[in-house]
Amino acid sequence: MLRLITIVATITTLAMTSTSCLAAWQESPELAREVRAGKLPPVAARLPEKPEVIQPHQRIGTYGGRLRTALRGNADHNAILRTIGAQGLVRWTPDFSGVVPNVAERWTSNADVTEYTFYLRRGMRWSDGKPFTADDVLFSMNDLVTNPQFFRVTPSRYVINDKPIVTEKLDDYTVRFRFAGSYRRFPEELATPLGQHPTLFPKHYCGQFHPKYNAKVDDLLRDAKLADWGTLMRNKCGDIELATRWGNPEKPSLDPWLVKEPYTGSSASVLMVRNPYFWQVDPQGQQLPYIDTIQLKVISEVETIVLAAIGGQLDFQNRHIGGVQNRSVLAENAKRNGYTLLSLPELPSNAAGLYLNYSTKNAPLRELFRNKDFRIALSLAMDRKEINELVFLGQGEPWQIGPLRQNRFFNEKLAKQYTERDLSRANTLLDQLGLTARDPDGYRTYAGGKRLAINLSVNLASTQSLDIADLMRKQFKAAGVDLVIQAVERSLHYERARNNDYEAAIDGVAGGLDPTLDMRSILTIHAQESRQSLLWVRWYETNGKSGEEPLPNMKKRLELYDRWQLAKTDKEADALFREILALAAEEFDVIGTIRPGGATALRNTKLINVPDSFPSGWSFGSPGPTLPQQYFYKR
Repeated sequence: MLRLITIVATITTLAMTSTSCLAAWQESPELAREVRAGKLPPVAARLPEKPEVIQPHQRIGTYGGRLRTALRGNADHNAILRTIGAQGLVRWTPDFSGVVPNVAERWTSNADVTEYTFYLRRGMRWSDGKPFTADDVLFSMNDLVTNPQFFRVTPSRYVINDKPIVTEKLDDYTVRFRFAGSYRRFPEELATPLGQHPTLFPKHYCGQFHPKYNAKVDDLLRDAKLADWGTLMRNKCGDIELATRWGNPEKPSLDPWLVKEPYTGSSASVLMVRNPYFWQVDPQGQQLPYIDTIQLKVISEVETIVLAAIGGQLDFQNRHIGGVQNRSVLAENAKRNGYTLLSLPELPSNAAGLYLNYSTKNAPLRELFRNKDFRIALSLAMDRKEINELVFLGQGEPWQIGPLRQNRFFNEKLAKQYTERDLSRANTLLDQLGLTARDPDGYRTYAGGKRLAINLSVNLASTQSLDIADLMRKQFKAAGVDLVIQAVERSLHYERARNNDYEAAIDGVAGGLDPTLDMRSILTIHAQESRQSLLWVRWYETNGKSGEEPLPNMKKRLELYDRWQLAKTDKEADALFREILALAAEEFDVIGTIRPGGATALRNTKLINVPDSFPSGWSFGSPGPTLPQQYFYKR
């Protein structure tokens, strides 16, 4: 668990300048024209009583310009979220060292951290000018998040001791969250991209799609040809990780930029324009953001994104250009085409993990997957040095799934066991499992003479994963195991997971620098990514009412996880988490390949206030916490 900055519960972020010292508020020229034309109220009427004052990373900026970046196809919507930042109650500091207020002005908690009180910014408004108040938070949490008609299961970050969060309104600008046990890490959960539910749904707009607030919802359903109001709500108001969040320009938002040209299946680009009611200013009283618009080009092929970056057609890019193979050509063209390369520390512990589905529908294969010697054999058959040299140009390191050395939870066994290739031992282990017979092509047989083949689902968008999978296929052949690569579009990759229609998958492994924030590879708690068994996830989420009961080792880990969530001290929590890691090392249920080096990003040379380095990864939500609203172009 990252240590909280303890003073942030009572002060505004990063020792910002007091708003009482600021002169008259200022705004962008385009908004000033709107005010003069009578289309907008004055800037002072659009800001909260006490706007948050943001100290720019390097210097005070100037207004104007368009930031160009790229999305990969029609299933890369989280790139929009990460680009503009998650506007939750709190946020990470730019260096990922702690949590500070964001939409909330401050917060407090009781002694046993079962209650949190958040104080909202008085006078803050949604992008359509309507007030943002405690009623919006209550609508989001009570009418949607904890409503089984909207969420079949309340997201785990809002559940303690099997009981969901209780949200109360103390006054128009004060809300209290109560839990059925201690919850030390709640502010950290709120700081991640997945923790922004309390601020996501404007009641005055989204309420029209909820039967509690609109008796004529059935008419809307009939017109839209939909069966339930939850689907209608998601179509109109989205959710954190749904593409529809960026598909409706009418939905009000708290974001620094708003959707003008939406993200749809046929979009060539997404255009975001300045929010006239955005609630942050700089120390000179200039309303943020500085940049007028963000254009996110929708490009189908990763190679085309890289070409656009090389050609200077992108002003900022933190996704899809990071392959080691791209660095030299990006560097060669940087000065000529006006961009600067950044090398960012990566949060994940592994670039690609092999997730064997413990609950695959293939019963004989399921039995093998659940045998530790089989998993050890696959790991020993893998030539990680070859993978490192060919895919990572020697810049990575053979690794399993454990936290990195610089993290206090580093576990040598979980990181390094079975990473040296030993083909002789791999074959011996497979022989001892009774897999001695082979077909004419040299592959082992099982289950009545059937070839021992593993169908591997790989996201087609990840060329790195495809390259690794192809090398694994060749390496496994030497052990008599046929790895059948099924490269599919991202949407199908996830659909197969949801339907338990896969035997194995290759995906990134989180938890290198953020092990307590993203445990998908050591605990079956993530509904999309814990691919050891998504049926085990469902069992855990429903208290055994559906899904499949995990094996004893995972059950013990989940029990420890429940205790860890309720720990009242850092010492107690850390001891429990180390037990979880030790059990994961003992079970060895996810097989790692290579710990990556740094991620590659680029910025236009004229783009100022972009930190030279910041964490790259999902739980941080890069680059959002670096506050792109304070980026600007020097003239």
